[in-house]
Amino acid sequence: MPLRRVPFSHGWRWIAQAFALFRRNPLIWIVLNLALLMIVLGADLLPVIGTYLMYLLMPLFFGGLMTACRDAQAGQEIEIAHLFAGFRKEASQLVTVGGVYLVGNVAITGVAMYVGGTELREALQAGAEGTPERIDPEVAHQALLAVLLAAALFVPLAMAVWFAPALVILERVPAPRALLLSMQACLANMLPFLLYGVLMSALLVVALLPLFLGLAVWMPIAVISAYTSYRDVFAPAPTPA
Repeated sequence: MPLRRVPFSHGWRWIAQAFALFRRNPLIWIVLNLALLMIVLGADLLPVIGTYLMYLLMPLFFGGLMTACRDAQAGQEIEIAHLFAGFRKEASQLVTVGGVYLVGNVAITGVAMYVGGTELREALQAGAEGTPERIDPEVAHQALLAVLLAAALFVPLAMAVWFAPALVILERVPAPRALLLSMQACLANMLPFLLYGVLMSALLVVALLPLFLGLAVWMPIAVISAYTSYRDVFAPAPTPA
């Protein structure tokens, strides 16, 4: 799969193109993303296993959403069934991507807990109880160090999985190769991704203001922009027969 470096300004272009695609049929995009949110919240009700299960399955849902983006761009109708397309096509490869994501998150969490130790646990407990003023400066320093380390380790993992579902389900690239290509593409386009991250973070803050209602728009834009960035960085996917 050929990939290319794109200009810094394309970080904004991905968002603008995503919004244009969203505007064609905003209701179905909102429904699709709310359905996925409900699935995630339902999985969280499962003790311990729920979160790990979603790490494993998220690439399948995300792959389905990538097919929805492709079909919407081609002028086709989008349905709820698109959300589950990854379970019907290239499922084993998408699960492999999910397995890497799961193992990566478990490893990062383990490193953070090892570095943060009891200080991180104290900080997390105080945050959960809504009493951050109880955190001592030394505890806060160690906890912050662990969080920053975890964030640094998560960046390459996020790079590896960003384009992987689209490459697997749209281009039929094997999961290991898709993960590698995704990381290479992100590294080659760090500047536009930096702009994209800043802009999406700013839009998220705005989306949270009107009683979280803006999330109903922000979430689909975030998903579709993953597709528009993929189409920009990689060669166009072949038109399905």
